[in-house]
Amino acid sequence: MLHHFYRAMAFLGEELAEQEGATPFSPRCTKDLIEEDLFLAHRDLFSSLDLVFFDTTSIYFEGQGGSHIGRKGHNKDHRPDCNQMVLGAVLDQDGTPICCEMWPGNTADVKTLLPVVERIRKRFSVGSACFVADRGMISAATMAELEAKQIPYILGARMRKVKEVKEEVLSRAGRYREVRAEGVRSRDPSPLKVKEVRVGSNRYVVCFNPAQARKDARDREAIVESLRDQLKRGAKSLVGNTGYRKYLKISKDSAQIDVNKIKYEARFDGKWVLKTNTDLPAEQVALKYKELWQVEQVFRDMKTVLETRPVFHQRNDTIRGHVFCSFLALVLRKELQQRLAQRGHQFEWAQIKKDLKELQLLELEENGTRMVIRTECKGCCGKVFQAVGVAPPPRIQPIEATA
Repeated sequence: MLHHFYRAMAFLGEELAEQEGATPFSPRCTKDLIEEDLFLAHRDLFSSLDLVFFDTTSIYFEGQGGSHIGRKGHNKDHRPDCNQMVLGAVLDQDGTPICCEMWPGNTADVKTLLPVVERIRKRFSVGSACFVADRGMISAATMAELEAKQIPYILGARMRKVKEVKEEVLSRAGRYREVRAEGVRSRDPSPLKVKEVRVGSNRYVVCFNPAQARKDARDREAIVESLRDQLKRGAKSLVGNTGYRKYLKISKDSAQIDVNKIKYEARFDGKWVLKTNTDLPAEQVALKYKELWQVEQVFRDMKTVLETRPVFHQRNDTIRGHVFCSFLALVLRKELQQRLAQRGHQFEWAQIKKDLKELQLLELEENGTRMVIRTECKGCCGKVFQAVGVAPPPRIQPIEATA
């Protein structure tokens, strides 16, 4: 049984004979054809792909990780001792997974965005979609290429590392516009204010969360107070602590708190900066960017709910097939949730799994007659079957005797 399963994985990750549209990082595989067929099956005359969300994560291997996929790199699972792969996921504006991309583990995030943009446009015949990605995808070369090809984007900017952002964007005066007020309950949407800043031809949106700003200030004050206590005891070992060191002024024989560094860090409290070349209002730019959480949730689900790890495969094709199986499961789960929502149902995934797991078929024999009895549909189980248009098995079904 396992042998057939591994063969199926290898088939999904098998490289195609026709490699047009491949990149130096990832060849075209059987999985690409499936992704494209799924996309076209859901498309009609009125559907569009206005927004494309993209992010990456890493998945480590228990072994070497194939002939070239497994490489040492920046490990987001805190396992620098293991070879890894870089996994990218692309979602549409409804949060539906479109495709996944896989690269060797030493591929830098800044090198993944442009190949993905080009592949998405070619594979799915998308011309004007706006690409939304995190600040890890930005480099000067990436920005120049996006601008040159007039590709719409909303990208997170590195506040502390980009000179233009640090020295000009965050220093510009201007009134913030409130997008979402502070709520009274913990489950209320987080507060948000925005203001637009233009530096030459570059358009930025500065986003501000006052509740997060207060938390950042409290956290910093707690660190500084602890630092003061430690310095009184002459704890020079604190110099090696990154959290403390950025607030210290270190000389040859002493260390003291640097007030200017504290003021400098306070400039970033509760803020993040976006760069965009779209005509969307600043409020919409900020709200669209915040939807990137959907990609992060996809990664969390692949690693936890679907238990993609551990990965023991030693061939590139089976590795790609293994990861794609998890991705396909997420596509199916999204489809199920959409069908349930169309019928007015909203169930937690854990509840759906629990109720479906309790639905079982029991084989019994009485007076020489064998039969199968189905347990009762409990909880949301019946509504799940209705949503996908499948009838549950009969409650009692005789098993015909074979000659």
